[in-house]
Amino acid sequence: MTQKFDVVVIGAGPGGYVAAIKAAQLGLKTACVEKYQGKEGKTALGGTCLNVGCIPSKALLDSSYKYHEAHEGFAIHGITAPNVTIDVKAMVARKDGIVKNLTGGVATLFKANGVTLLEGHGKLLANKQVEVTGLDGKAVVYDAENVILASGSRPVDIPPAPVDQDVIVDSTGALDFQAVPKTLGVIGAGVIGLELGSVWARLGSEVTVLEALDKFLPAADDAVAKEALKILTKQGLKIKLGARVTGSAVKKKQVTVTYTDAEGEQKQVFDKLIVAVGRRPVTTELLASDSGVTLDERGFIFVDDHCTTSVPGVYAIGDVVRGAMLAHKASEEGVMVAERIAGHKAQMNYDLIPSVIYTHPEIAWVGKTEQALKAEGVAVNVGTFPFAASGRAMAANDTAGFVKVIADAKTDRVLGVHVIGPAAAELVQQGAIGMEFGTSAEDLGMMVFSHPTMSEALHEAALAVNGGAIHIANRKKR
Repeated sequence: MTQKFDVVVIGAGPGGYVAAIKAAQLGLKTACVEKYQGKEGKTALGGTCLNVGCIPSKALLDSSYKYHEAHEGFAIHGITAPNVTIDVKAMVARKDGIVKNLTGGVATLFKANGVTLLEGHGKLLANKQVEVTGLDGKAVVYDAENVILASGSRPVDIPPAPVDQDVIVDSTGALDFQAVPKTLGVIGAGVIGLELGSVWARLGSEVTVLEALDKFLPAADDAVAKEALKILTKQGLKIKLGARVTGSAVKKKQVTVTYTDAEGEQKQVFDKLIVAVGRRPVTTELLASDSGVTLDERGFIFVDDHCTTSVPGVYAIGDVVRGAMLAHKASEEGVMVAERIAGHKAQMNYDLIPSVIYTHPEIAWVGKTEQALKAEGVAVNVGTFPFAASGRAMAANDTAGFVKVIADAKTDRVLGVHVIGPAAAELVQQGAIGMEFGTSAEDLGMMVFSHPTMSEALHEAALAVNGGAIHIANRKKR
């Protein structure tokens, strides 16, 4: 007899595992399917984010920044550390330990909440049946009242630079270098390329980033993108815009990359090359031909605002559906879907999903950019405050960047918060909380912020929207 569940989730990434736990907490008999095998040859939960994405990259970013600070930033504090060295293998081993702890933590949460783990490859069949094929090749079919598709994404491959995970690597391979490459090429100046490029640049690599687009960080506010390009270039990243890679050739553990730019065809030799040109949804082998679920022209699963697919009772969340490929977006979609299955009228505010790039300084934003609002014909008032005028930032020797608050000129409602600087992700989240409750710039300006904190920069930027900043000169109104 076929075993039946109220909910079967395919994929145990930040969307899938959260959806499974939430569904179980709501009293639904829940199973979660996962095929990914970790370094120890065992099923590892957490998806790309925990295993080879968000978490391990942040571990390396933090380790590399501590080394960089000891090497470059201690002297100003009166601390001398002339012989600081980096043990890359130990750094990578620490990263692996964090991943192991967190993926094991998800397994513990499954047990605590009564989620059944089904190990193997999950495939949606007709009539909401799920086929799970184990590592031994044996397939078992399960019945489900509801199915949540959360199979995630994988790095995009490009023909001019085929990944071999030795000399030419994707984002996964870039997390496992055992030594600092003398020269490093990065194809793609997006979030992943800038973060991984930053890691190895801090440790001594000569990093060149090749970006096909002529515009740097097009999703970010123009002022933030301009400042980021200036700061990252000063840090040593050679960022070449309008550089389209056309070919690569590996010889004697080096790769020669051919690309075209405004000056014609160029060639450059690197010890390692990271391909970081984006990610694509994992929907191959996920759906039987008669499953009834439809895909769009790019391979994403078609869903409505509540993540419902074309089949009643089948949902899809995270990187396999429209919207930003962000772990926190996937998780909240998982919660929303689980609650809707349980009969609640859960909603999700897609307008206030924060974005973060974990370079140093961090780059983060929520809401709309100034250029997008102007394109929509919305009149705005803008307030900015530089960290160079922040006492807390000065004390920390971390004064690069600024906070920017954008408000509707008529209503004063905050429409966007954009930060490049220390603790940018945390400051933007403060903005997101306020915006969720419909805050005005005046509201933020009237709140009491503790002193001295980085948060005061948000306070001052909000005050500056209406010409009331205290610790910088306000712009004269025309």
